[in-house]
Amino acid sequence: MISQRLFLHSQRLSYSSMFYRRFLTDVNLVKNLSAPSKDYDALVIVATELDQIKEYVHNSVTKDLQTFSQLNKKFNKELTLMINDNVPGKRLIYSPTGKINRDYDDVRRFTDAASAGMKKALSLGAKAPLIASFGAKQYQQAHLVSLLSALDTTYVPLQIREDKPEKKTKVERLGFFIGQTSLDNNYNEKLINYARAIEMGRVVARDIGGTDPERMAPPRVAEYVENLFNKSSDVKINIIKDKNEFEKNYPLFAAVNRAANNIDRHQGQLIFLEYQGQGEINSTLLLVGKGVTYDTGGLDIKTGGGMTGMSYDKCGAANVAGFFKILSELKPKQFKAIGVMAVTRNNCGEESYATDEILKSRAGVRIRVGNTDAEGRLVMADPLCYIKELALKEINPQLFTIATLTGHAVRSYGESYTVVMDNGPARENRAAQKLQVIGEEIGDPFEISTIRREDFDFINDKSEVTDILQCNRRPSNATDRGHQYPAAFLARASGLDKHGRDSEKPLSYTHLDIAGSAGKLPNMPTARPIPALCQMFIADRVL
Repeated sequence: MISQRLFLHSQRLSYSSMFYRRFLTDVNLVKNLSAPSKDYDALVIVATELDQIKEYVHNSVTKDLQTFSQLNKKFNKELTLMINDNVPGKRLIYSPTGKINRDYDDVRRFTDAASAGMKKALSLGAKAPLIASFGAKQYQQAHLVSLLSALDTTYVPLQIREDKPEKKTKVERLGFFIGQTSLDNNYNEKLINYARAIEMGRVVARDIGGTDPERMAPPRVAEYVENLFNKSSDVKINIIKDKNEFEKNYPLFAAVNRAANNIDRHQGQLIFLEYQGQGEINSTLLLVGKGVTYDTGGLDIKTGGGMTGMSYDKCGAANVAGFFKILSELKPKQFKAIGVMAVTRNNCGEESYATDEILKSRAGVRIRVGNTDAEGRLVMADPLCYIKELALKEINPQLFTIATLTGHAVRSYGESYTVVMDNGPARENRAAQKLQVIGEEIGDPFEISTIRREDFDFINDKSEVTDILQCNRRPSNATDRGHQYPAAFLARASGLDKHGRDSEKPLSYTHLDIAGSAGKLPNMPTARPIPALCQMFIADRVL
């Protein structure tokens, strides 16, 4: 059970409202920096150069910073801490982005500066810092990026909140000043509410994705989500946990879940979420997230310390839950979303599915198992088939799979980027390109890969017995096109390949491999690509 501490309150409030209002940082719009406020105890300035702040702060602030800049040649490259009587708490923290090179830099300079400034304020004991964001003309979302970065530093892990209530929060409140006169206060308030809603979703994603594999084993993921989306929520929830139903309707998921199903606390769960906004629906988003709460590799067991960090293999499903939390907060109109969290453990035991085993998917595709450590594509393929069936009846559908799927994605692009791959209809709609542009604007970057004929050829099984091969027997990072062919597998195994550009009912499908961007121990999950998905599907409806 979730700690009973979370349910103690003088009124009978929902888990969602109590939990978030209690642990999420309050953010207030500040309209004036010229006089110190007793509501805050530190001023963190995020700017590219001193000239930006002159008209907004007390003269002594600018004078002190200018004097110090003459003494420090690295003034524009590193954080400056000073005492000043005319700022809150007398703590002045100037956190510059440094000179931005437009050929290769991006808005993440503001992410880094805001994070550095906030961490310094927290290390000094500040409990109510005020962030002053000055942005840059070339980055329209710099203020949003800075605020999201500041909020990120205030996150307290779920198990700390539960086990050490005295440490449940890092700050009491956060002030936010926007140094841009062209924006009106009404828009600024909306921007803060939008950022705060995104942070709510990221809290959910970090809670599920970053919590240890026993505290967030499949039944406890389901319990967390049930409490999150209670009766007062705008999100409908349905959970399947019956072994017989898995075997009948989600046989690939059932195979991976087999070794865990005999252990009550590890039994797999398929968690279905649905949101429908007010008004006539004009767009539908359908998501499937990989939620492997721990990946041993199965009978092809991970060795040499390879299991470390495998509790983060549930970040895809965690991000789906986080995105739906944002929907429940912002309530975008004329928008519908359907999500599936495919949550199980890839255990190693006498009931484990095995290499060479032949499985039949929900779509009727016969599959030969090549390696039990390639379980993610199996747990998602049948739920993807399910949402494909739903998508055929929905308005303007866009399908996604989100997964920490392959080491090859990390080897190809590094640890900071989500890999995005479109099927034919999505490529025609330029879904990946749109997501990449939006991600660039909000500091949630993507690299585009293409699913090609070689990837479909790769998964063709050479025997007469099966249609496709799950994978080869080499690690993905040692296999040519090791992150592209799994996307081809998902399309074939789910039957989505029958809905390409030349079909009567084409469906736009995009696969996101977040193996690099999701984060890894000892750091908390990043909750990416939640911000980019919000910008693509929600922002225009609520800002």
